Amino acid sequence: MKQQECKLDKEITKQVKLDFLLYLPVGYEETNREWPLILFLHGRGERGTDLSRLQQYGLPKLVEEQEDFPFIVVSPQCPLYTTWGLESDALLALLDDVSARYAVDRSRIYLTGISMGGFGTWNLATDDPERFAAIAPICSTGPTEKVHMLKDVPVWVFHGAKDTTVPVHHAEEMVEKLKACGGNPRLTIYPDADHAGLTPVFFNMEIYDWFLQHRRKTSHSE
Repeated sequence: MKQQECKLDKEITKQVKLDFLLYLPVGYEETNREWPLILFLHGRGERGTDLSRLQQYGLPKLVEEQEDFPFIVVSPQCPLYTTWGLESDALLALLDDVSARYAVDRSRIYLTGISMGGFGTWNLATDDPERFAAIAPICSTGPTEKVHMLKDVPVWVFHGAKDTTVPVHHAEEMVEKLKACGGNPRLTIYPDADHAGLTPVFFNMEIYDWFLQHRRKTSHSE
């Protein structure tokens, strides 16, 4: 019997599950204001089911140690046998859920991540560019074929010149391709940093001041 040409056209429902850390700013309960939100995506080594591992570095460590941080911070944990690049549906559902349950300023939702989380940052932002007011991928690369989706999104890329896990030319390529399609990304290269040497970026308040300079220009569907 010869093969037949067929087509599937069916709507399905997908169940997603993510454990996550949630930080609410000092004064959250006492005010009626809406707060900016940062979604933080960790690297490959923090996957699993132990949320305490997330608190040992990066943005979750910062908000553990700093008394007053003026953002809602959402730090999900990637399941062990997957990557953030395959979890866009779950991450967008998480943002929808948190934004509905908490006082989130939807015009000021920011995205950052490191290593695998940096790739997840590029990937998620290209999947839904109107969701984010600004993004900051760190020591990573991304889908070059989709980078044009971010031409209107403020992007600040961080990388270490001595990174041998994800060599710096990958970040430079993303930046150049984004510029070529009309974007205006920033690139900061640390000359003495390797792949593990960029976690201090999260303790530099300049990145958060930069986030707050940006609001989403178009209205995302609620």
